[in-house]
Amino acid sequence: MPERDESRVLVLQGGGALGSYQAGVAEAMQEGDLAPDWIAGISIGAINAALMAGNPPERRIERLRAFWERVSSGIRVTPWWPGEQAREMFNAWSAAWGATVGVPGFFAPRVPPAALYPAGAPEALSHYDTAPLRETLESLIDFDRINRRETRLSVGAVNIRTGNFAYFDNHRQRIGPEHVMASGALPPGFPPVEIDGEHYWDGGLVSNTPLQYVLDEERVRDLAIFQVDLFSARGPMPRTLSEASEREKDIRYSSRTRLNTDDQIQIHKAKTAFRRLAEKLPAELAQDPDVAFLSEVSHENAVTILQLIYRRKNYESDAKDYEFSRQTMLEHWAAGRSDVRRSLRHRDWLARCRPDQGVAVFDLTRDARD
Repeated sequence: MPERDESRVLVLQGGGALGSYQAGVAEAMQEGDLAPDWIAGISIGAINAALMAGNPPERRIERLRAFWERVSSGIRVTPWWPGEQAREMFNAWSAAWGATVGVPGFFAPRVPPAALYPAGAPEALSHYDTAPLRETLESLIDFDRINRRETRLSVGAVNIRTGNFAYFDNHRQRIGPEHVMASGALPPGFPPVEIDGEHYWDGGLVSNTPLQYVLDEERVRDLAIFQVDLFSARGPMPRTLSEASEREKDIRYSSRTRLNTDDQIQIHKAKTAFRRLAEKLPAELAQDPDVAFLSEVSHENAVTILQLIYRRKNYESDAKDYEFSRQTMLEHWAAGRSDVRRSLRHRDWLARCRPDQGVAVFDLTRDARD
């Protein structure tokens, strides 16, 4: 397709250990010379976003790999015998081990445990200490580069006192490790993060995708959005209690992605309808304040969304977002890289053009489980 003036945006959902899928997406985008102009993330998506925005393009994959190798270094063994049943048992053991002893470079269990601290003590609010994550972020991310705004970075969190969503954006303020950590401070596992006198938790408590923020922020330039979701809104009917728990988590954290997209399609249709109506109005109404206002807000930019959705393996369970074994990390990474490659060579993507209705959505890797 011909080149056009559009801003390329990478939108990264939260999902814990599943986040290495996003690193695979980033690697394939770099291979395809598709470096993003803007990266928006929540939770693990915020960490991956900061790792990318805080490093020069030629070092981004190296730094992503360094992070994911560090956090998956606790369990480097592989299942001892083949088959999905064995792998399911291995993953369950791996997740339980990480929950018990922590994840290197990420979090460690509190000693003594939170229940033994007095009410009101910072340590009483979480099972884990995330000081290791701060050290990891400071060692792998150049926050001065982030604040030079060479790549736009936006990360979402929730204000505990007000319950309101907040976005920290390097086009509006200086970003430090605390902003990234706030976006991933999922209670009661991780402690809240204080920023300018307010305390924040994981943005996924309100919305697990920053898609709406991106769409609200940019209404002039055309957008090409690579939307990376770690939980699929669609899935099979569960058969067991474990599958029911996993399906509930998928639905909860797929978090309005489809709703946001559908809403934007309706908004763009309404804008198009008003512009057609405005052309039919008599000349004396052209300067009417209401018409002028609606003409201004009905300016329409084109939005193209490429959905890249991680779809579960048969042996994964509701613990998939905190199962940090090296074997699983590499599988997720490979899946993200493969999904981008498949999408970019798909005939529908190659033939895409500026959407007539304002929004075009592509999901080109859907399989039978979706």
